[in-house]
Amino acid sequence: MMLDRRSLLTLAGSTTLTATLPGWVLGAGSIAGEKADHTLRIGTGLVELAPDRIISTTLYNGQFPGPLLRLTEGRRVVVDIFNDTDTPELVHWHGQKIPSDVDGAAEEGTPTIPPHGMRRVSFVPRPSGFRFYHTHVVAQGDLDRGMYTGQVGPLYIEPKDNPGAYDREIVLVLKEFEPSFSRGGDMAMDVLTGAPIAELVQMGRAADAAAREKAKGFEVGYDSFGINGKMLGHGEPIRVKQGERVLFHVLNGSAGEIRSLALPGHVFRVVALDGNPVSTQAEVPVLWLGTAERISAIVQMDRPGIWVMGDMADEDRRRGMGIVVAYDGQSGKPVWITPKPVRLDYTRFGGSRAAIAPDETIEMTIVKHNAALHGFNQWTLNGEAFSMEMMRPRYTLHEGRRYRLKVRNASDDIHPLHLHRHSFELTRIGGRPTSGVIKDVVMLGGFQELECDFVADNPGPTLFHCHQQLHMDFGFMALFDYA
Repeated sequence: MMLDRRSLLTLAGSTTLTATLPGWVLGAGSIAGEKADHTLRIGTGLVELAPDRIISTTLYNGQFPGPLLRLTEGRRVVVDIFNDTDTPELVHWHGQKIPSDVDGAAEEGTPTIPPHGMRRVSFVPRPSGFRFYHTHVVAQGDLDRGMYTGQVGPLYIEPKDNPGAYDREIVLVLKEFEPSFSRGGDMAMDVLTGAPIAELVQMGRAADAAAREKAKGFEVGYDSFGINGKMLGHGEPIRVKQGERVLFHVLNGSAGEIRSLALPGHVFRVVALDGNPVSTQAEVPVLWLGTAERISAIVQMDRPGIWVMGDMADEDRRRGMGIVVAYDGQSGKPVWITPKPVRLDYTRFGGSRAAIAPDETIEMTIVKHNAALHGFNQWTLNGEAFSMEMMRPRYTLHEGRRYRLKVRNASDDIHPLHLHRHSFELTRIGGRPTSGVIKDVVMLGGFQELECDFVADNPGPTLFHCHQQLHMDFGFMALFDYA
């Protein structure tokens, strides 16, 4: 890329330029003159959810979702990222085991993409499976930034060998639009198995009693919902043939909502969570996904008709969270039948192998402080809210060691916990032991605790946070760093 004097003077005011100019021009591992495999452009565009519902937001390549990137495990890839907006941006390559300087988090040291500038990145994609990419900037009170926008795109890393036990694949990206703030409101707690722990309930009540503000802080609600950028009843239906085995890759691209998905008369055979094959494949009538979770599931198409595949929440489905599934040769109005309620039990997909003893255990306790930050809730881990200035709380890792995270939730919110640049194995959740469930995001229920293990095998600063934008922006983060 050529830089003239005017471009350099324009960019000289950027705080990222002086420290990161070589990386900004070429990116990690890039070679001058090398052709990019993929190009992403970040810019404002329109999403036509329905003919009478067209919204403006920030997108990748002018579309929602962003383009599906299909990469090959172990084969190096080069991506050029152009930022056509007036503010710095970051692209996080969620779920991949890659270096910190390209992972896409400022807390890890990834350089931003300057306004009206570009950055080239390269990395070796791994592990295989269904991943995705998204913005990782701080939004706080700006609903036109971060995951409140349309900056979400699916990514699939082809495995070295593919058994092909299905006829075709379909990617579904679930997302809400038109966000707004409201005060208070309680999150539904009947999503996950497991019971509240009395000690954590008492800790939560004590925090509420000590809060200067007795009312709960701001939450975010939405006016429009859609799958692959279309509200239910608009856009092309999913057309299937009787007898087909369809592999659905489902991504919850929300900024903070838990999503569900059901297809009346059919069951989902879950084969992978967050792109990682499960130890035990199991059939479920409903898929539950926390923010940033992915599920890959096979559906045997054996109930001819015209069906609504949609969210269990009637109001969200009415506002667009659904898509029509139409069998060949069938006609009529799409049918929705509410399935029986079912909770998510991660242990259904695990095994009975005893957990490997960790080298070290890191304990964290989550506490919410109601409306402590100008009406927004503040979140602390072990009594400390994350500080960008101090880069704390911070924990030291030693390469090669196995760590157990024991996370206790003394709040009434469900938290989708995400660890960057590593995958973890669930060892206890909802009061039950398990093994063989490999993930990079997991939902922790209100007043519950979980344990998960990871091996420190990818040196560099590593971010741990709640994937709800509102939570991570107001304190719910920690940094792991290698000694």
